[in-house]
Amino acid sequence: MNPSEAPSVLSKTTSTGSARLAVEVRNASVVYQTSEAPVHALESIDLDIREGEFVALIGPSGCGKTTLMRVIADLEKISTGQVLVNGVSPHQARLARAYGYVFQAPALFPWRTVLANVTLPLQIQGHTKTQCKTIALEQLSRVGLIGFENKYPWQLSGGMQQRVSIARALAFEPRILMMDEPFGALDEITRDRLNEQLQQLWQRERRTVVFVTHSIAEAVYLSTRIVVMSPRPGRIVKVIESPLPDARHLGLRDSADFIAVAHAVREALADGHHD
Repeated sequence: MNPSEAPSVLSKTTSTGSARLAVEVRNASVVYQTSEAPVHALESIDLDIREGEFVALIGPSGCGKTTLMRVIADLEKISTGQVLVNGVSPHQARLARAYGYVFQAPALFPWRTVLANVTLPLQIQGHTKTQCKTIALEQLSRVGLIGFENKYPWQLSGGMQQRVSIARALAFEPRILMMDEPFGALDEITRDRLNEQLQQLWQRERRTVVFVTHSIAEAVYLSTRIVVMSPRPGRIVKVIESPLPDARHLGLRDSADFIAVAHAVREALADGHHD
């Protein structure tokens, strides 16, 4: 496949599988009222995310990637349009604990051990001490941190802290995992390793993942679909369906298909700037 050949683009009306919709965004806009002039953060967003998809949101700084994720997660309100999550409003979905959210920084409590950080949301939900420990240890095992449960965050590397954050987000079995540039502050080697581990985790769990990133390589490596956004006001420029196999390894980054998808994303980002 030549880099000039764009991978297939999934339109809203194209059927590519029978999976149910996890997220439906219809003509959604977000406008912030300021003392000087309204700020149009998102404009006329239409997006479907099916259950079990790994969808990356990519675009320039300030394009509304995080705003769109926060809208889906009921952390921001839309000004116009409609958003449904698992068939209900984002607020109802949040009350039903549909989301696990991983922020750019791990946001761990330094005075709590790794185990205590992961059990905290479970304790708030009313689980017993034994249940909390059992669930937390299971999730720490999934992210490769068994043996570190009694360490404190300051005793861990940045990558390990983010893995604790992921384990905490998965602890209450959310149907949708929201990840806002979780590896952006890490060195390239650590980022590659965590990309690989996250991809393997998605393979095992098949949860719906919405992932914000500035990295083209990261978006292409991780995602089943890539949503390319324009500078503010944030609009969807293109939605690119990945032709890569579901099971991936870092060596795929040298393949013709990978390079072609990266080229398509780069072109879409450039087109968004020219609109």
